[in-house]
Amino acid sequence: MGYYAWGPFGVMGIGMGLLGLLSWGLIIALVVVAVRALVRGDRAAAGSGAAPAPTPLDILKMRYARGEIDRAEFEERKQTLSS
Repeated sequence: MGYYAWGPFGVMGIGMGLLGLLSWGLIIALVVVAVRALVRGDRAAAGSGAAPAPTPLDILKMRYARGEIDRAEFEERKQTLSS
């Protein structure tokens, strides 16, 4: 195997070709990551459709509605929450 077995660039040409493929792969990966981040940002701005977390008063109202607490306890805890 002489100089011309690998062509005029030799092993360096293969290395440069692989580096070029790696560079294009990196560019494509960065574009994919950027597009995904933008899409996620749009979804977050538009709202994810999930209901907001209930407030302590909402939880208290739900417990009263389910019958877990009576009216006296509801009023007492409501007064505690508002102070």
